[in-house]
Amino acid sequence: MIGTAFSLLIGLMALSLPVAAALGIMGYVLSQKYAFFPLTGALGELAWNTSNDFILIAAPMFIMMGELMHRSGMSERLFTALAPWFARIPGRLIHTNIAASAIFAATSGSSVATAATIGTVAIPNMAKGGYNPPLFLGSIAAGGTLGILIPPSINMIIYAVLTDTSVAQLYAAGFIPGFMLAGLFSLMVFAIALWRPGLAGPAVETAGLWPQRIAGLKHLVPPLGLFLIVVGSIYIGIATPTEAAALGLMATLGLVAANGQLTLPVLVRAFEGTVRTTCMIMLIIIAAFFLNFVMVSIGLVKAVTDSVLSLGLPPWAMLLAIIAFYLVLGCFMETLSMMIATTPVVVPVITAMGYSPIWWGIIFVILMEAALITPPVGLNLYVVQSVRGPGPFSDLCIGSLPFVGAMIMMIGILIAFPELALWLPSLLQPTK
Repeated sequence: MIGTAFSLLIGLMALSLPVAAALGIMGYVLSQKYAFFPLTGALGELAWNTSNDFILIAAPMFIMMGELMHRSGMSERLFTALAPWFARIPGRLIHTNIAASAIFAATSGSSVATAATIGTVAIPNMAKGGYNPPLFLGSIAAGGTLGILIPPSINMIIYAVLTDTSVAQLYAAGFIPGFMLAGLFSLMVFAIALWRPGLAGPAVETAGLWPQRIAGLKHLVPPLGLFLIVVGSIYIGIATPTEAAALGLMATLGLVAANGQLTLPVLVRAFEGTVRTTCMIMLIIIAAFFLNFVMVSIGLVKAVTDSVLSLGLPPWAMLLAIIAFYLVLGCFMETLSMMIATTPVVVPVITAMGYSPIWWGIIFVILMEAALITPPVGLNLYVVQSVRGPGPFSDLCIGSLPFVGAMIMMIGILIAFPELALWLPSLLQPTK
């Protein structure tokens, strides 16, 4: 049964079927082959119950926040405000890419939106500033991945729904590792710039920076304010993640209106982008829940858990094997489908070995970040390449490698010091 399921999954993905279709077909085939009675009759109720989940309402609101920030030019002002603060540091605008991505990620919740938005603003400065294309483009692709680690995160919401864990605790767990990973990215760029100064761009005039820095602070207030409204309201316990998403969306609409940019064309494009992305995510989630229902009903999840535990490996060795498996799988599988298809099988194994599902959720998100920038299926690489236009795709593949190394380093740090992810959640009540 395990071999059939695995072969079926690989075969359907190899056919390049849409993720929702592949998961649905897999669930149907397993149901027909192994179930004692037809399970497809439950599909309607599963679809209704899944779509009715209060937590998932937050996803389209976070998506629309990112759309509005992008369409209204808020991200461009953010980038311009940050650039003078890194003018004296080797690497200059590359650090700006990472910092802008981290701040934008703290309001959008989407890695693809972060990479596309920051890329649109930053890439025109690459040739003008004389930067090494692989390193510069790699920093945008890697910085974009912070959108699913730094809260609020759409992927964390989906993980919470799949594993019945607390969104608030996952957000708290991702806060310290998220900004630490951004720091590791910058540290990696700093080291490379010291080793090979030619990769960091030419020296720039640094006189009169303080007036520029002070003048730009007003553009940092809106995104940081949105972050405090969304995440702060969750941490202090006055709002659920869904309510915080609604507060954040209302605040974003207010900011865009205050800047005089809440026009009908901006709203229409934001609505279109939100509906398109939300429909894709919800269709995948419904198909995934049907597949999960089938796997539990036919005993596949228990069979996989028992098989893995029967190997007799110590927990640390099993953990490293699972991490290595995801690093390889992420090269060939899109992140959302990877998370939805494997979480119901892997998380029971992780918890059976005594690890926290909250802690594993952060490790898992970092592994998905690595999958976003590892070829041949690294989605952020293609997003940045499409924004860039003409140029070899190999630039992005080479430029992403140091940042994948930083992610692996971050995973090692979290294994050695799990409190980095578990300390803040321990301060919160276990709320949904």
